[in-house]
Amino acid sequence: MNARLYYVHDPMCSWCWGFDRTRQRLVTKLPSSIEVVRLLGGLAPDSEEPMPRQMRDYLQQTWQKIQRRIPGTSFNFNFWQKCEPRRSTWPACRAVIAARLQGARYDELMTRAIQEAYYLRAMNPSDEDILVTLAGEMGLDQQRFQKELRSSAMQEQLVAEMQKGRAMGATEFPSLILECNGSFWPVPVNYTDEEEMLETIRKVTEG
Repeated sequence: MNARLYYVHDPMCSWCWGFDRTRQRLVTKLPSSIEVVRLLGGLAPDSEEPMPRQMRDYLQQTWQKIQRRIPGTSFNFNFWQKCEPRRSTWPACRAVIAARLQGARYDELMTRAIQEAYYLRAMNPSDEDILVTLAGEMGLDQQRFQKELRSSAMQEQLVAEMQKGRAMGATEFPSLILECNGSFWPVPVNYTDEEEMLETIRKVTEG
């Protein structure tokens, strides 16, 4: 049996942040025969425009909704006073790819660093200087990271991952797609209980 579980996400997606603890439990309980592949979804393209007030209000309401739905999820609402938000997540996505080039483990570590900066530290990961700071805090080669972050190759890789996710049927974030023997199966995300997702995966792989 050849099986892969694709996790399609965006480091600045608040629902991905809320899902993270359950996702980690899911990954630790997966059969060792299932490879986990992380793909970036590219939620919002590059923009230098300030986020409209309506979008700011909507996202703050979303954070509150996530806190109610997923107990234990924390958000620092000071972000909305301290930062000048933009609807732009592609820089953070490219940062994950650039970090990955310095070691596969930095994919998840950079994602986590961006999430903590955004949701807990009231920092804006749409800004390049914040991303470079996070790379330095992680012990990455900052000069190399910044050079690669700005390269066209990072955008090309991001577009490729976005297209791959869409081709598999990932239309929202987070998405879980199970590839088994050449076919793709959506795994409905349960934000608080990994067992339901594991059961879906077992049915497909053992069926």
